[in-house]
This record gives sequence, C-alpha cells and structure tokens, in this order.
Amino acid sequence: MAKVPSKETIKRRTIADMRKLGVHKPQYNRLIDIYSELVHQYLILNKEFEEKGYRYEVMTDQGGSKKAPIVATLENLRKDILAYSDRLCLNPKSLENVTAETGKTSALASVLKQLS
Repeated sequence: MAKVPSKETIKRRTIADMRKLGVHKPQYNRLIDIYSELVHQYLILNKEFEEKGYRYEVMTDQGGSKKAPIVATLENLRKDILAYSDRLCLNPKSLENVTAETGKTSALASVLKQLS
C-alpha cells in the first residue's frame, strides 16, 4: 500500500498545481492549508478503509445494518474537498469561470498603463 503524503507535501503540490494554472496568490495560503489537511485526512481514512476490507456496513443493536461511520466521514470529506477545490480553482468546472493571470498584458492595457 502506498504511503500517505504529508500535509506539507500536499500543500506544496497544490501550490505548484495552482501556479501552473495561473491562479495562485499568497492570500490563498490559509485556504490551501485547510484543503491540504482535508486531503490528508481523506487519504489516511481511505487507506484505513482499504486495510479493513472496505467494510461499508456495520450491525446495529437492533440486528439490522447501517452505513459504517468511516464511510460517512469519507463522504463528508469528499464534499468538503470538492468545495475547497472549487474555491481554489483546482477542477475544470471552476477554472472555466476564472480568468487566470498569465503575466502578459494586452497592447491596449500597456498603452492605458502608460497614460496613467
């Protein structure tokens, strides 16, 4: 089984991905910290879920079965990760709605900047 990357490794990779996409700003680092922690928790729990044989149901006191708590936790983490990845423009759908900074300026923008 693969080793789970550290929170810092996830953070560095996230920042690198955001820079490649042209959407990283230092002001986003607090959100990136939270996102990295969520991904780290998800990976740890997913590894535990795999090691325990993907038990997705547990028995109740009444003799029935219900969704295992780890499954519910993984589902919630997935939703949270998706929400943060949207905010950080890390998925295709959210990136469609953002204009990434490329560092290049148009000819019109250059002229207007010189006038001011």
